[in-house]
Amino acid sequence: MALGPMENPLIKIDRVTCRFGERIALNNLTFTTSEKRIGVVGRNGSGKSTLARVLSGLIAPNEGKAVIAGVDVLNDRKDAIASVGILFQNPDHQIIFPTVIEELSFGLRQMGRDAKTANRLAEEMLARFDRSEWAPRSVSTLSQGQRHLVCLIAVLAMEPKVIILDEPFSGLDIPTVRALEKYLNQLDQTLIHITHEPRHIADYDRVLWIERGELRGDGTPASLMPEYIAAMEADDADALR
Repeated sequence: MALGPMENPLIKIDRVTCRFGERIALNNLTFTTSEKRIGVVGRNGSGKSTLARVLSGLIAPNEGKAVIAGVDVLNDRKDAIASVGILFQNPDHQIIFPTVIEELSFGLRQMGRDAKTANRLAEEMLARFDRSEWAPRSVSTLSQGQRHLVCLIAVLAMEPKVIILDEPFSGLDIPTVRALEKYLNQLDQTLIHITHEPRHIADYDRVLWIERGELRGDGTPASLMPEYIAAMEADDADALR
């Protein structure tokens, strides 16, 4: 069951189309949402990660636009940083500085904070997660799960209204996944969780099913996930024939 349009939504995707050469990654995609926890599912190559990058203003759609909390995230980058953050599947695609404190303070400086204030706020964020000793550490000495946590802390330091999670648990062991889930479940921010694993979003408020760049399904996990799971299981059976 599709959930209808709403007045003054927190998130608005308006007729977004993205092309990469001959391939259409998103095709006239439109939806609005203000729910607190939104899951996005779909098979590999369905357009999920492209949607994540459009929502965060990292790529420009060929047509349409993304608006979060009233901010055009592509064309108003300063306000976009305060409106939306993204946690990538691979932290090495996100981390750009050699030490933890430099990584955490960078986004704050992009928001206009001076270096001293940015470092202080970064240290306060590390203390909230009981990781103060990480400040001078080289990122290269941290495990994959620890680097994921650094990326999450860096995003949270900027206090965005919306956080996009692009397959954040892929390749992580079970204890690390559980630890990150614990942190994420405690957040006040709106989460958009992009995944192909239904169990990660079973208790979410809403699920969007993206198929070939289009919205194939839209509803609660209980109403939508059985159909999605059945479709994925049918694909698996066909692949084995």
